[in-house]
Amino acid sequence: MSAVANLNLPDATGHFGPFGGRYVPETLMHPLQELEEEYFRAQHDPEFQKELSYYLTEFVGRPSPLYFAERLTKELGGAKVYLKREDLNHTGAHKINNAIGQILLAKRMGKTRIIAETGAGQHGVASATVAAMFGMKCVIYMGAVDCQRQELNVYRMKMLGAEVVPVHAGQKTLKEAVNEAMRDWVTNLRNTHYILGTAYGAHPYPVMVRNFQRIIGDEARAQILEKEKRLPDLLIACVGGGSNAIGLFYPFLDDKSVKLVGVEAGGLGIKPEQHAARFQGGSLGVLQGTRSYILQDEFGQIQSTHSVSAGLDYAAVGPEHAWLRDASRAEYTYATDDQALEAFMKLARLEGIIPALESAHAVAECMVRAPKMSKDALIIVNLSGRGDKDVAQVAAKVKLQMPK
Repeated sequence: MSAVANLNLPDATGHFGPFGGRYVPETLMHPLQELEEEYFRAQHDPEFQKELSYYLTEFVGRPSPLYFAERLTKELGGAKVYLKREDLNHTGAHKINNAIGQILLAKRMGKTRIIAETGAGQHGVASATVAAMFGMKCVIYMGAVDCQRQELNVYRMKMLGAEVVPVHAGQKTLKEAVNEAMRDWVTNLRNTHYILGTAYGAHPYPVMVRNFQRIIGDEARAQILEKEKRLPDLLIACVGGGSNAIGLFYPFLDDKSVKLVGVEAGGLGIKPEQHAARFQGGSLGVLQGTRSYILQDEFGQIQSTHSVSAGLDYAAVGPEHAWLRDASRAEYTYATDDQALEAFMKLARLEGIIPALESAHAVAECMVRAPKMSKDALIIVNLSGRGDKDVAQVAAKVKLQMPK
């Protein structure tokens, strides 16, 4: 296949080649069609775009900086490393970009109640934040295991007025939270909008979330051209469902000189049920509304996953990433829990920046690649979120070497 991906995808039916689509119960077809029609109207509505731009600037705090990580660059001894600072957004991650866009759509459609799923809690916090801002009821579904390991974000959501529903089914993580959110949506279609948090799910969610998140790549492109007068050689981002990565990658898809690398969760190693790296042993299947690469057994049963990072602990990957991988436009690798923890501590100690464990997977891959590149090469790492939520978990796993 061509090394340049098709910027016109998805097609009219929501497909990225063989991936994507709309695989949902009949009861969800109408609300998805309604959402698709409203979204595409909003895309071409100057008033919607003006309102979106206002909140992204005045409330979220965009543009986020593109920061030269001087000490990390010196330590690694190779390429110049820039960090796209999505951790500095209001609520502490890239998730707010999409949440703002979707709450404005919900308002246009006359919805009064918001539901969302969350793993690491950042999307839940973003959804609770925008619901509070627009005076809407909000219910967040979160796996019971994730509620425990992301306790700080559970409190934040409740403080913002959201009801947090722990999900005790199955593995008690993100997949089960999505299931419960979809059940709720089917039951409450008339007044409820589902703010899905990543570039996954039934059409139009993958394209809609990508387009709300592409502001990351649009800004990074302009910023690197201003700072370095040329495009970067390499973009690196972590990939759970894949919204922060596709947001960074999409504006660069036509630039053949720019290499794109997505980093999945390698967990405890690439062994069954010990990781969440869908491109390492995953196979084509349908899960939660879309067709993509899924970690499943020979009978099509979804396998358990593991990651130190709640936000990457998911059995499927966004359909556009599957397309980019099969089109050989993007490369997908993985970082283990140990590599992510090492990167977490290194960025904290060298740059004074505590990253989300999700983002630490991308930093870990940068630590592998930068030393092998020339000193005039340029890397942009998407620092998709901050690590406040992960401090207690990391402290329990890492023996901190305190200065005397």
